[in-house]
Amino acid sequence: MPRVVILDYGSGNLRSAERAVRRAGADVEVTADHRAAREADGLVVPGVGAFAACMEGLLSVGGERVIGTRLAGGRPVLGICVGMQILFERGVEHGVEAKGTGEWPGTVERLHADVLPHMGWNTVRVPEGSQLFAGLDAGTRFYFVHSYAVRNWELRSELPGQQPKVTWAHHGEDFVAAVENGALCATQFHPEKSGDAGAQLLRNWLSTL
Repeated sequence: MPRVVILDYGSGNLRSAERAVRRAGADVEVTADHRAAREADGLVVPGVGAFAACMEGLLSVGGERVIGTRLAGGRPVLGICVGMQILFERGVEHGVEAKGTGEWPGTVERLHADVLPHMGWNTVRVPEGSQLFAGLDAGTRFYFVHSYAVRNWELRSELPGQQPKVTWAHHGEDFVAAVENGALCATQFHPEKSGDAGAQLLRNWLSTL
């Protein structure tokens, strides 16, 4: 059974993530302890609320160093919702810019949509060869709650066959719904709130650990 740490940096939504990952088949611990987070088979970075507040919480526990150390060693990390957003270079909310961890280039911005937040179930467009979405039909819906997202994907690999797998969704405009990039994966939607589909996605991620 894989060992997974849910990184506790005051972001909220920890217990629902813990329950979902445990049901998916992992031994789960919720902690900010660096050693436990570094040594676990997988690290989940949840997040709800504002980009800047989540980054402040992450920095307060040195979470950005834990994420960076894991990725430098090729050890899996999964970001969820704002836990995905803070993996990018920066976020802009209400005209205020905040730095992210910079694991990926790009900016988290307000969606151009008539209705915000984007709250509820939506389909996604999955790239060929995705491991996260293996076994899930094209019309599968996932649960989103957000007003901000990455609207343009910027990272390109120079190595053939090494391009990140980017999943898109649409609400007013296209936005990045999930990314698979080596050891680093993330979803803008909440797999822990996405019923059977989310459970399957979490099992797929655990199978890569």
